[in-house]
Amino acid sequence: MKFDVEIDATGLMCPWPVLKAGKALRSMADGQILRLLATDPVAVIDVPHFCAEQGHELIDTQEDDGTTAYIIRKR
Repeated sequence: MKFDVEIDATGLMCPWPVLKAGKALRSMADGQILRLLATDPVAVIDVPHFCAEQGHELIDTQEDDGTTAYIIRKR
């Protein structure tokens, strides 16, 4: 999938992956796609909750060797 911005938050623990995603999304236009990479096991809970609370669309999650990519559309 094509994305507009990628944030590498691997190695960062809660709440940093969500904080970095929030900062990036604030500077993006509606409809643009963010790819967030995270290794924090709590991000599996935090990222979907963040998207629901902020009104963004979590399009997909993909795991590869301990790193999860969260694909988020800004709304």
